[in-house]
Amino acid sequence: MSRPVVWKWALTAVIVALAAAVALWPRGGSDSEGTGAPPESARSVDPALRQASGAAVCPPGSEPPPAAGPLADTVLTCLADGTPATPGRMTGVPMVLNLWAYWCEPCRTELPLFQEYADRAGSAVRVLTVHSDPDETKALSLLAALNQELRAGHRPQLRLPGLQDPDARVRAAANAPNALPITVLIRPDGSIAEYVARPFRDVDDIADAVAGALGVTA
Repeated sequence: MSRPVVWKWALTAVIVALAAAVALWPRGGSDSEGTGAPPESARSVDPALRQASGAAVCPPGSEPPPAAGPLADTVLTCLADGTPATPGRMTGVPMVLNLWAYWCEPCRTELPLFQEYADRAGSAVRVLTVHSDPDETKALSLLAALNQELRAGHRPQLRLPGLQDPDARVRAAANAPNALPITVLIRPDGSIAEYVARPFRDVDDIADAVAGALGVTA
């Protein structure tokens, strides 16, 4: 066999071996993709910190998704346990999503107001908080610190369901400005009624905004 032919077959063997190695190589995607398991970043958070934050378990989503609503396929994670949560499928009642971040001082003042409003509105409105920053640990730490302050001041502690939105998907879906706090008001069918891009003054201010956009008085 001539030398060129030998080299040709040797090169072919190397290419076949490389192709087999690539086919068997582990993919770079998360092992939780498509399984419903929390991503690695969510699993790494201390469960005790989640508990101290007071975040409640997120409501389940409906299947199939509602006909209307830009958030129907937006999958976030729940602050209470790191499991996947889809706010656009938590339909059936009016919903209030308060977008905040651990570094936002007006958000810190506003969060207890949403707890008081949720207590007042009861089952007529679903209130969730949405942490719009990648650092979930700092979000949970802030909620835990706030609860300490609220306990000391004999005020209701935070126990609202919370979502982790590291890419600000909810803000983008609402076409809201790149500023916090923002409150997104969602109709029972999952469609967005409007957003409020300012801090609320008090609980009555929240109630007035919800009544005007969603027709719910509380």
